[in-house]
Amino acid sequence: MRRRFVFALMTALFAACCAASALAAEPPKSVTLPNGMTIMVIEDNRFPLVAERLFVHAGSGYETAKQAGLSHLLEHMVFKSTEKRPAGQVASDIEGAGGELNASTSFDSTVFRVDLPADRWKLGLDVIKDMIFGAKFDPTELDSERQVVLSELARGKDSPDNRLFQMTQAMAWPGQAYGWPIIGFPETVSGFSSEDLRQYVRERYQPRAMQLVVVGKVRVEDVVEEAKTLFGGMENDRLLTPPAPYALPQGALPEPQVKVEYGPWNKVRLQIAFPTPGLRAADEAGLEVLAQLLAGDETSRFYRTFKYDKKLVDDISCSSLTLERAGLFLVSATLDAGNVQAFWQGLLAELSRLKGTSFTDHELERVRLNIEDGLYQAKETLPGLAMKAGFFHFYGYDPDGEAHYLRAVRLVDQKALSAVIEAYLRPGHMLTAVLVPKDAENAVTAKGLADTAAKVWPAPKTTTAAAAGQGGAQPAAPEVVELGGGHRLVLLPDATLPYVSVSLVYNGGDALLTKDRQGLAELAANSLTTGTAKLSANALEDFLADRAASLSASSGRDSFTVASKFPSRFQKDLYGLIGDVLLAPAFLKTEVAREVSDQLADIKDKEDQPMALAFRKLFPFLFADTPYAYTRLGEAATVKGYTAKDVAAFWAGQRAMPWVMAVSGDFDAAAVRSLADKLAKTAGPAKPFAFPTPKWGEKREASVTLAGRKQSHLFMVFPVPGLAASETPGLSLLNEVLAGQSGLLFSRLRDGESLGYSVTSFLWQSDTTGFLAFYIGTTPDKDAAALDGFKRIAGDLGQMVLPDDLMLRAKNVMTGDYYRERQSLAARSDEAAKSLSLGLPLDHEKQVVEAAQSLTGENLRALAQKYLRPEAAYVFKVEP
Repeated sequence: MRRRFVFALMTALFAACCAASALAAEPPKSVTLPNGMTIMVIEDNRFPLVAERLFVHAGSGYETAKQAGLSHLLEHMVFKSTEKRPAGQVASDIEGAGGELNASTSFDSTVFRVDLPADRWKLGLDVIKDMIFGAKFDPTELDSERQVVLSELARGKDSPDNRLFQMTQAMAWPGQAYGWPIIGFPETVSGFSSEDLRQYVRERYQPRAMQLVVVGKVRVEDVVEEAKTLFGGMENDRLLTPPAPYALPQGALPEPQVKVEYGPWNKVRLQIAFPTPGLRAADEAGLEVLAQLLAGDETSRFYRTFKYDKKLVDDISCSSLTLERAGLFLVSATLDAGNVQAFWQGLLAELSRLKGTSFTDHELERVRLNIEDGLYQAKETLPGLAMKAGFFHFYGYDPDGEAHYLRAVRLVDQKALSAVIEAYLRPGHMLTAVLVPKDAENAVTAKGLADTAAKVWPAPKTTTAAAAGQGGAQPAAPEVVELGGGHRLVLLPDATLPYVSVSLVYNGGDALLTKDRQGLAELAANSLTTGTAKLSANALEDFLADRAASLSASSGRDSFTVASKFPSRFQKDLYGLIGDVLLAPAFLKTEVAREVSDQLADIKDKEDQPMALAFRKLFPFLFADTPYAYTRLGEAATVKGYTAKDVAAFWAGQRAMPWVMAVSGDFDAAAVRSLADKLAKTAGPAKPFAFPTPKWGEKREASVTLAGRKQSHLFMVFPVPGLAASETPGLSLLNEVLAGQSGLLFSRLRDGESLGYSVTSFLWQSDTTGFLAFYIGTTPDKDAAALDGFKRIAGDLGQMVLPDDLMLRAKNVMTGDYYRERQSLAARSDEAAKSLSLGLPLDHEKQVVEAAQSLTGENLRALAQKYLRPEAAYVFKVEP
């Protein structure tokens, strides 16, 4: 079941969000240095990893109009040369140690993020200090990076969701710092100098404006001592005044505020916003609860009304965006132009009669449970725990702020909801931004929407607004149980958290389809969780929401996966539901018809997004036959003809295939075994399955056009063998040499030649085949140069023996990535099920990482000579 909770309580669009969880058993240890800098440490010994975060009160909300985008440009420039490290070495040192390095700029802060193996935690702090306070801000590097940001600005205009929010923020906060994009404007970014950057660091990066958070396998006293050594000598040279909150509107707007823009879109995207207070406001919890009740998931009021019952929207969501100085209560929808009038009238009517008593106690309890669940689950990973703990302290919540927030959520009742609705959801304060396809200019207009709003939900003549680390247990060894008949069970005990993750992977998916049935496997996956013989679609959604559980199904090119995650205390309920879904799915005509409509909308949406379109068209170009050449989701003309009978027939064949069930977490082994035995016995002996071996296409170049965009997206694809090949460790290592911020593609083509904003490589492998792809996002005038760059790098790798330091970096990246990506229970159950379903060892990916450690530069040179041959490559483009 696709869950759509939008936990936007404390997030900003375009910014890294905080992943919140419940308090650790032992609260974070917090120390304030004499200069005012805060050091927070959480000891967590579950993994041999550490997550380090430096929060700085230096986001776009602190800028003047002339500085718009300066915080973001600074974030880019600190990855360049420093007094200690030449260009590229900041990222290289971290990635070479097996870590990851990144940063993000939001409205209210910049956060620098480093994740490393635990034994290298001191390196992370040294790099963070050096990249900020040792940055050279070389003018030549600045000119190069400025072009990257300008390209990023242009690329952002290609995203309808980005553009929609930019319209909303400009309407909500005109002339104020929250009113302009975090990334700034071309005219401001073009004018910044190296001295502007230095001055901004001097001005904003005061010790008392910074908070360092370290979570993982460390000792508190060691971290504090190292932080004193690195940061203790810094001094504050000016006062920092906390930002004043923005004033809430005090009277109704003279007329409905609606802004419409027409562009190269397939769908209408509509967003309404109501101004609200910022962080730590008394109504913070009430606004979040209301957002979840209205459009938080598939049990919510607006989803049931406009998506499920009336079928007027492809998607609808609601969120409470709370920043330091202000907030917005947002309702967003994507729909066809022909449905806008009916949806708009219906939405306004719903809002006009909204009251706290509109919601039952049961609905309230469900939302409270799911908010608590969302806060709790970030403990699963160290980065989530670091961001959670750091966020609450950094933004001025008291030491028990998270617990107090949860308590406030539990106290939200109908009376509290009524107060929130009356205070903030007022027609005279509503702001509406709409993106409309060019061919619907006459059908959807600002005047038409405003006139409807004035009629359906008129504003009263006078309106006023309300003023306003712990040590974890080590997981037990996995156990593989042979159930017979082509069915296996994998048990992965881990009692660290009271949660269970189930992954059931079947062989099959698209591989069971003929060419004229493309998209049917995906439709079956989406339809599988829309009801059982016992539960209707709505009842099933309610069942999950009442237990803070998720249940989903997905189809791949050669697999079909069913996955679920839930609190341990509900595991027997969920095992029963999983059994019912797999053995007695309803596949009602009405529900399958809804899923057909959704899949058609998804196809159209993906053809609106450059990268989604690229991956939709790439495989049919690369492969000439077999299901690997199919178009994911299928083609609209075929999908619209599928029926419930088609879905049921596919599922009958799919469930007869071999499968592997992997269960990780704090589970009852006997209950899990009972479910697995039941499924295996009911299925009977599985039918034989052979992975397809595709034929590569004869055509070497192809392109698709996406009109009205600014950027080109180029892929150079090199065929390689499949997963079981002895060369897989070397190919994986070669990919790590190429990818990442200090990889060869990035360092040469982005940093060295400024040929594109996004440059990387990726390795895809199935059982029988695979490819290594170079990718760059660039401007059309640089297409030829970028492709030449790809060819040069491929040729160089076939001629040179990579130096030891580059080899070590790539090996450490592989090791670091492996452990970081397997922190969550779902990642571990998914890996186990997929590996065994492919006929690979349970720890296949770990074996690949370990085998790569012994490879030499000469080994990679031989692989590059064999596979990275431009004359044998396939070139694919998405062009404006």
